[in-house]
Amino acid sequence: QVQLVESGGGLVQAGGSLRLSCAASGSIFKISTMDWYRQAPGKQRELVATITSIGTTNYADSVKGRFTISRDNAKNTVYLQMNSLKPEDTAVYYCRMVVYDRWGQGTQVTVSS
Repeated sequence: QVQLVESGGGLVQAGGSLRLSCAASGSIFKISTMDWYRQAPGKQRELVATITSIGTTNYADSVKGRFTISRDNAKNTVYLQMNSLKPEDTAVYYCRMVVYDRWGQGTQVTVSS
């Protein structure tokens, strides 16, 4: 049973930074594309960033140039470095292991103005 555990969320002022982590169990992590999603109150869940097993990345237009997704296959962990945070980045952030469509429990990010 694959499990994903996110961490690193919190409260930060606008312009600040946070780094989210998502630790996965199991060796399948190395071959799976990993996604970060977010869901703000009253809004649909949206895809924020993607990284393939070979490190190819893609970002939503709203976070390009501010967020960076990366992975450490030795640690079975995917990261989301978030810089220049804005109040509109406030949401619950989830990681997803694409190969099994497995989701983590989410971590809250709140950006104050």
